[in-house]
Amino acid sequence: MPIRAFQSEAGYGPAVDRLIDEFALLPGIGRKTAERLTHYILAVGRDKALGLADAIRAVKDSVRPCEVCFNLTETPTCRICGDPRRDRQVVCVVERPRDVMALEASGAYQGVYHVLGGRISPLEGVGPEDLTLDALVRRVRRDGVRELVMATNPTLEGDGTALFISNLLSGDAVRITRLARGIASGSVLEFANREMLADALRGRQEF
Repeated sequence: MPIRAFQSEAGYGPAVDRLIDEFALLPGIGRKTAERLTHYILAVGRDKALGLADAIRAVKDSVRPCEVCFNLTETPTCRICGDPRRDRQVVCVVERPRDVMALEASGAYQGVYHVLGGRISPLEGVGPEDLTLDALVRRVRRDGVRELVMATNPTLEGDGTALFISNLLSGDAVRITRLARGIASGSVLEFANREMLADALRGRQEF
């Protein structure tokens, strides 16, 4: 009988092999790491192992996109959108919720955000219709936003997405800026350090 492509050579059994397969689907997790994680789950107490399962179930059941900015939240709007101290006339446009966390850690920004849910990438089958661009345009026009800070990642796709947004809003009275190139081209916000992000926010330029 043919052996599954990812079946363990040790023949752990269907339940263990399935868990290894599931771990191996996670980003950055290779086959060997998936096996180590599986053996960890098997070694810890039942309560601890099921606590992980419950935490995964909880985030899938309760976490949703913010109704305003599409950041992750467990309430209709996220804590940033609900903070009266934030400047709602300045909107920072990012690709992913994790980019919001990276910029917040800099402590240099007091506006609000808009999460696109990715970036335009024809090679990956991602077009403008797959992002929250329509909601961004409506928000700019409805709320009278005075500045959009383009904080898409400094990659070919990120810059292309920022240019697309700039063209969409070319007829609107909104200032469009981008992060200063204190962030190296080809890098991603998630891995930039706090000082680099703070400098980039303070030195943002006209797009």
